Amino acid sequence: MSKITRRTLLAGASIGLMVPRAWAQAPSEVKVGLLVPVSGLYARPGLVMRHGAEMAVDHINAQGGVKSLGGAKLKLVVLDSGDTTEKAKNAAQRMVAQEPDLVAASGAYLSSFTLAVTEVTERANLPVLTLSYSDLITDRGFKYVFQTSATAGSQAKQALPQIVKLAETASGKKPKTVAIVTDNTGASVASAKSMRDGLLAENGLQLIVDETFTPPLADATSLVQKVRAARPDLLFFLPTVISDAKLLLEKMNEFGLGQGKIPTISFGIAIAEPDMLQTVSPELLQGVLTCVASWGAKGHEALIAELKSRYKEPWMTQNAISTYGDMWIIKDALEKAGKADRVAVADALRSMDGGRSKYYPLGEIKFDEKGRRVGAGMTIVQWQSGVPVTVFPPQLALAQPFWPKN
Repeated sequence: MSKITRRTLLAGASIGLMVPRAWAQAPSEVKVGLLVPVSGLYARPGLVMRHGAEMAVDHINAQGGVKSLGGAKLKLVVLDSGDTTEKAKNAAQRMVAQEPDLVAASGAYLSSFTLAVTEVTERANLPVLTLSYSDLITDRGFKYVFQTSATAGSQAKQALPQIVKLAETASGKKPKTVAIVTDNTGASVASAKSMRDGLLAENGLQLIVDETFTPPLADATSLVQKVRAARPDLLFFLPTVISDAKLLLEKMNEFGLGQGKIPTISFGIAIAEPDMLQTVSPELLQGVLTCVASWGAKGHEALIAELKSRYKEPWMTQNAISTYGDMWIIKDALEKAGKADRVAVADALRSMDGGRSKYYPLGEIKFDEKGRRVGAGMTIVQWQSGVPVTVFPPQLALAQPFWPKN
């Protein structure tokens, strides 16, 4: 046994103090969370969010990681929010308990999930970036939630004049009457509320059918009968579950309202998910428009090609491109913070001024006092020949829009 002297003891203590401090300043990896549905009713969109996050983390790490942390690599930690608000909240509680060294997270798909999750993450000082739409998410005075998407109210306000203009240009007459058929999830409720609370009237539109349902829908007959009886000029159609969209579109076709008989406009991505084509024919979807926070667009061609090749996805939805962008924002916040600390990362997000947005439509990589991305725009996507393509805004469009013919 070697003799322990006072000098070796002090040297060992010195090393013991120095090494952890060096690790804390420049860790070899930094954990970033992704809290999304990977089981249950919403597992498919959650999987696509995972695809986007994985691509971004791989790209960031391949380009040298977080340079201000000595090239530390990002490590993605995926947690399952499940398919109910209660499961999402429980998952958030597990996340903050089991992963104390997470510096930030992205999630949680549905606005109702995000509202529940951020109640938990706010108390843990964990910054969360979200593509969820509900205005309530950033109306609660929280300091650790950052909305990269335009809010539902903002999207409706931006989209409605464009929809009216498109209808008037294509058909030669301005639409006058509207039906709303919506589920009761957070983003859908917020979109419908903004229309009811003056937005329709501002655009010269009268609401003549207003129906709300709870997903999953068992039967769409009564809803479609009310639309058929009223014959509105426009149908705003807001499901968040693919099976509900399928039931409603098929019932509309059965009742003679399909094939563009009533121009159909949605909010959110359910109507444009790839899985739609597994259950609904391209003919029923042709011309359907949906207003979303983001989509694969002009400038994303290389990312779209990689997603198709790597994951066999037919196109890039909001879930993939927005979550991809979230990882880059977290990376940039880490660069600015200079340490793997969640409070420092949140401070960096609040003061970030990253210039023009690349992975979300319009606006800047900058957040206002509520945590909303400054100047956030929206995208209008249209089903054309079996593919939902970006048709608005013009500078991001991959195709020209057309108005369904009666």
